[in-house]
Amino acid sequence: MPKIKTHRASAKRFSVSKNGKIKMNHAYRSHILTKKSTKRKRLLRKASYASSANAKVIRTLIPYK
Repeated sequence: MPKIKTHRASAKRFSVSKNGKIKMNHAYRSHILTKKSTKRKRLLRKASYASSANAKVIRTLIPYK
């Protein structure tokens, strides 16, 4: 059985925590920041965890991470 190739774009965006959760950064923080409140921008800085439904798909994309 051959090895599964890692989806490189996903490998750069997601990482696996020690508990096995998929860690990711928030979207919507690259441009057009003037209309977004300071509080919203501050909260977008922090990392978050993928939902269980999305995590299942992401795990198949990054099998060895």
